[in-house]
Amino acid sequence: MPLKTGRRKAAIAIAACAALVLAGAAGTTAWHAAGTGRPVGSWHEGPAAVARTPVSAEQAREQAGEAPAPGAGPIVASSTAAPEPGETTEPGGTVEPGSITPSASAGAPEDDPERPVESGRVVEAGQASDGAGRQRVGELVSVRKLLGYLEGKPRRETFRYPGASYVKLHFSRMELQPGDYVTVSSADGTENYRYDAPAATERGERWAMSVTGDTAVLEVHRGAGARPEVGGPAGSLGVDVDRVARGYSRTEQDRQPEKQLMAPARTGREESVCGADTSADAACFRSSDPVAYTKSKAIARLLINGTELCTGWRIGTKNAMLTNNHCFTNTAEAYNTEVWFNYQCATCGGYDVYQPTKVWGAKVIATDRTYDYTLFTVSNFASVQKFGHLSLDTKRPAKNQKLYVPQHPAGEPTRIAGSLGEKAGNCTVANPGYDGYAAGSDVAYYCDTEGGSSGSPVLSRATNKVVALHHFGGCPNSGVRGDLLATKLAKYL
Repeated sequence: MPLKTGRRKAAIAIAACAALVLAGAAGTTAWHAAGTGRPVGSWHEGPAAVARTPVSAEQAREQAGEAPAPGAGPIVASSTAAPEPGETTEPGGTVEPGSITPSASAGAPEDDPERPVESGRVVEAGQASDGAGRQRVGELVSVRKLLGYLEGKPRRETFRYPGASYVKLHFSRMELQPGDYVTVSSADGTENYRYDAPAATERGERWAMSVTGDTAVLEVHRGAGARPEVGGPAGSLGVDVDRVARGYSRTEQDRQPEKQLMAPARTGREESVCGADTSADAACFRSSDPVAYTKSKAIARLLINGTELCTGWRIGTKNAMLTNNHCFTNTAEAYNTEVWFNYQCATCGGYDVYQPTKVWGAKVIATDRTYDYTLFTVSNFASVQKFGHLSLDTKRPAKNQKLYVPQHPAGEPTRIAGSLGEKAGNCTVANPGYDGYAAGSDVAYYCDTEGGSSGSPVLSRATNKVVALHHFGGCPNSGVRGDLLATKLAKYL
């Protein structure tokens, strides 16, 4: 069984579908849309007591007395301060715990220098995560754009970043007359989100939902109310955009170091593709392995703070999602997380992707660092129920039991590691009692994963239930045992 890790070769493993999505060709994405409806957005209002997530991971490192990350951009003074034009910032700061309900933990785990957390970085005991445990898939760009009512102020603005995989706008101010609204659309109009005028008490900063592709079109729409007079109250009305999250192109993504926990003196670019990469687009399983294909629909791409990535999945029949604790830990971070369902290639190796159904993260229910899980809810739950759910296996798997892992490696549309029969290769249980953050807490395997796969479900082919929550790379890779999680999460599910 091969132990060597190797960087995924573009000519072999990058599906044409994924390459197109990350290239954002000609300002649009080639959608294979599931329907013709135009999604309508709504302002995503969090509890007043929950702090918003700071924008800059570098700010958190500076406050903690840490050295800046290699190649990091300028530090933003606060989450509301606008950087100078042309600056970029690295998001993913820390927040106060807020209103989460943490589950009981045996204390902060000891990080094993030989075990890389998938997409992770060492977080010392007692130190809050700064977002570096997530795969970076984009950057923040500082802009200063004002749309308003008066002469000389535009009512439409196009934000185009050639090659970007997505564009996400941040509003520092939103003050409109009742009945007015704004839309944020993709260049071809296939993705369109409407945001009605917020109440007077809700005019603070906020993120809009991302649009896929390299162009976002922002437009202010007038309602049926009276037209404001020049020099009147309209002078104070308008929409300010202070920053944009721009998704990396494929070339830029390939240049990013893998975000994993690494021992000192290691390169930091090790992956968890063990030997030749045998994962494939989920669509490749539609006919040959329909059960695995159907189960893969329950996973979601998590876009956190606009530029960082993990994988999550719907657990049980209620409104509940599961990901890693090292992806995020509290409601404020969940609030700034987009949850993309159905982000899959339409055909095996094809060029189209399904238009994803995007909802916001809502509330963290429980989180635990030792067992590396975060359980959270989403808004607009009814829109994602159709994608199904997964269940935890209460029995520990046996050695050599076959597995499969649906995931979003490096932000790609859903891929599945572990095929049926001989093609399953090394995607089997290597050790059902492997040491993770606690002795015997993990299941070890050699299924191919990558940065961004953190939080993926590892399913047994015998039961089609989740036997592990993937979190470690390093070959063997490993995930927290499903039977342990079933006991800890039973009261929430």
